[in-house]
Amino acid sequence: MRIILLGPPGVGKGTQASNIVKKYNIPHISTGDIFRANIKSGTELGITAKSYMDKGLLVPDEIVVSIVQDRLAQDDCKDGFLLDGFPRTVEQAEALDIELDKMGIKLDKVVNIDADKDVLIARVTGRRICKECGATYHVINNPPKVEGVCDIDGGELYQRADDTEETVATRIQVYLEQTQPLIDYYRKKGLLLDVDGTKPIEEVFRTIINSIE
Repeated sequence: MRIILLGPPGVGKGTQASNIVKKYNIPHISTGDIFRANIKSGTELGITAKSYMDKGLLVPDEIVVSIVQDRLAQDDCKDGFLLDGFPRTVEQAEALDIELDKMGIKLDKVVNIDADKDVLIARVTGRRICKECGATYHVINNPPKVEGVCDIDGGELYQRADDTEETVATRIQVYLEQTQPLIDYYRKKGLLLDVDGTKPIEEVFRTIINSIE
């Protein structure tokens, strides 16, 4: 199963991605996770990516495309994959099409999860993440048992630098401006599945799986 997951910041892509990769036993390829790992390690890529991400801007195509091409060539992607956070522009999608064509494989579905902008801002600004295990909480919708402390391992919870209201609003606006043409691109190819991200998690997941199968 080869799937692309689209959606603005805070729409719940991470949760659905986790459910999908468990269902189909495929690798979850998140460009955001790759960048954050490099930022944490202080690599040249991480430093470059951070300069864009902290401003709520997209990392340039040439950097993202090269990373994804390398990842798709690895053995664990032979039987499928879930791409999360890529592509974000038509140019990236066209580059991906070329790469997949070289590999002799095709996409099965492009899942587009969407929600109102105000809902997204509230979701993201309230998000807190464990420094140790990466577990995600929300100050209102999914608070930890003890404020600022992870339920799983007692790790400290923090707010990402790009999860402030101003930065989130910028990220959403950038997403809407740059990604809408991408949504239209996949719709014309007959691959797009639109899903209402305001619905309960289980309902969103069921909608996705029913469409794919």
